[in-house]
Amino acid sequence: MSVEDGGVPGLARPRQARWTLLLFLSTAMYGAHAPFLALCHVDGRVPFRPSSAVLLTELTKLLLCAFSLLVGWQTWPQGMPPWRQAVPFALSALLYGANNNLVIYLQRYMDPSTYQVLSNLKIGSTALLYCLCLGHRLSARQGLALLLLMAAGACYASGGFQEPVNTLPGPASAAGAHPMPLHITPLGLLLLILYCLISGLSSVYTELIMKRQRLPLALQNLFLYTFGVILNFGLYAGSGPGPGFLEGFSGWAVLVVLNQAVNGLLMSAVMKHGSSITRLFIVSCSLVVNAVLSAVLLQLQLTAIFFLAALLIGLAVCLYYGSP
Repeated sequence: MSVEDGGVPGLARPRQARWTLLLFLSTAMYGAHAPFLALCHVDGRVPFRPSSAVLLTELTKLLLCAFSLLVGWQTWPQGMPPWRQAVPFALSALLYGANNNLVIYLQRYMDPSTYQVLSNLKIGSTALLYCLCLGHRLSARQGLALLLLMAAGACYASGGFQEPVNTLPGPASAAGAHPMPLHITPLGLLLLILYCLISGLSSVYTELIMKRQRLPLALQNLFLYTFGVILNFGLYAGSGPGPGFLEGFSGWAVLVVLNQAVNGLLMSAVMKHGSSITRLFIVSCSLVVNAVLSAVLLQLQLTAIFFLAALLIGLAVCLYYGSP
């Protein structure tokens, strides 16, 4: 299995086993994010400032990278590395920051269901930029697999699970009877296209600089998350009045921060040793984890559409990674 196919060439069995474990862990942690975040809700809303949670996540990743270098888990390069190699990661942090904020602004110009369905276009934009910027070519079989991933994401977002039927009259049943109508404005469509392009560009660009530099991954992450902390601190400071920095944090909120931090580090390993396409499959496969945890923790009911989406994801994996 080649790097472009999502594996690492020439791996001995123990290293291949660690790579497989990394993929499974990253998929599980990515899928757990939304259910864990839902468990943080108090009276239907997140009780803490999202900007403070993002800043804490970036800071946690930065501290974990520094710790791994200090204790020798990854070897510090001989001599002082030229700090100009840190400069390219500023653009990565900026692209990720812009993308995270676009997600928030998009909700003003479309309903959540429309966003969830159309945001799967970022699979296509990532694949396109992966081919254009990195010079890789996808076969017709691999292209079909990515189309199936987009279809699976759209199916899942359009009705992969539902809330239990509420037979009692009241506000809850009234809200369920009158869901937000589907809508999208012209500006929302333009922002969505921009979001998909930035999402693909941030992934492909980060992969490019991580593979070109002969530096340990922990040091590259140190560069990336230093810029991430600076950027998100600025966003937090400029977010206006609101709850205090740690106000509203619960045990579930701490778990969300730790889950996001560790998964961010796992994803960086995927980008360095795998590819942006591997990341797409992780994100898509995490929908299955998301649905199962939502059913167990939030008592949501899986629908037939979920099983169709899971089938499409399985077919996509077989098409992309299976033998012709």
